[in-house]
Amino acid sequence: MAIHRGVSLYSYQQSQFFKELTLEDQIREVGQNLGGADGIELIDEMSLRYPEPGDDFRRQWFEWMQTHGTKPVAMDVGMDVLQFRDHVMSIEECADRLRQDIRLAKSLGFSNVRVLSVVPIEVLTSALPVAESLDIRLGKEIHQPMTLEGREVGDILDVVDRTGTKHLGIVPDLGIFQFRPSEVLLAWLERRGAQPAASAASVALALDIRRGQPPFDLAAISRHTAGNLRSDFNRYLTAGQCAPELLEVFDGVKQYAKDRVENPQDADYRTVAEALMLSRTSADTLREIAPHVTHVHGKFNNMSEVAGAPGQYQDIAIDYDAAIGALKAGGFDGYINSEYEGQRYFQDRGREDLMDEVDQVRRHQEMLRRLIAS
Repeated sequence: MAIHRGVSLYSYQQSQFFKELTLEDQIREVGQNLGGADGIELIDEMSLRYPEPGDDFRRQWFEWMQTHGTKPVAMDVGMDVLQFRDHVMSIEECADRLRQDIRLAKSLGFSNVRVLSVVPIEVLTSALPVAESLDIRLGKEIHQPMTLEGREVGDILDVVDRTGTKHLGIVPDLGIFQFRPSEVLLAWLERRGAQPAASAASVALALDIRRGQPPFDLAAISRHTAGNLRSDFNRYLTAGQCAPELLEVFDGVKQYAKDRVENPQDADYRTVAEALMLSRTSADTLREIAPHVTHVHGKFNNMSEVAGAPGQYQDIAIDYDAAIGALKAGGFDGYINSEYEGQRYFQDRGREDLMDEVDQVRRHQEMLRRLIAS
């Protein structure tokens, strides 16, 4: 068993948008400049002419893999349930789409297909026979603020226990080990009007929760995505409405901000609320379910140099030591793929101030290489 390193090409989304890196450039970067990384993960609709890239592309794809010493590891699929203008896709329509995506992944040599965290288990079980017949593993992503202890993981493990399938599992996004808001997120929020005191309060609230001393009950947020929580909190601020089970939590955030920020405004409340978007999942759980992990998203938002250690890097907001330690202790055999998302917190600035995605991924790979070997 071994832990291998790869990259989700989603990390290079900005460079692709500005036509600074072609698809082959991205693959070449992984194969030639990351010190032994060789895994390729991509999002179908970002990197391919979806849903049918064509035979000429397939020939080119496999030539690139051979030339640059890389391997197709995982294809990430979306599921736009509103793509038909007259109805929301049914469970069976979603399963049909997933079966098609599985066949596409197989044709490009991938061994894993990642589905989003909100995809119902019924969609996965309906498409599972096709995945088994093609030896593709379906992995459901667990993304913050979800936890590994939640229903989404339990549903997967129940099916695995009941059927014995080896083609269904979990894709932990290591953002679930984030324990405080990222410094680049907070800087972005301050440029949008938040006070520095609100940033400090957000970090303080996050650390209170990490110490097991939350000032209010957080159980209600565990089954909401970060996107849904942000949307509901905005609705709470602007219209006084939100999902009923979230009202006590949102009231608690507002009071926490009032106690620490002078004359707080909505931008300050939103900044403090970022402390809610964190999973605080257990490393012990990751160790226990490691055999059911198809692959891992190595999420990060900003790699900064470790103080006193030139050339070594860290994301100060994510507990990578705990996450990688758990994967090693659990005998995980597969890929951790770098997934950089911090570029979005600089895109309100001039192009000269945008982050260098290539450099950020290289820094993240340095950390992965070091922690895996330790």
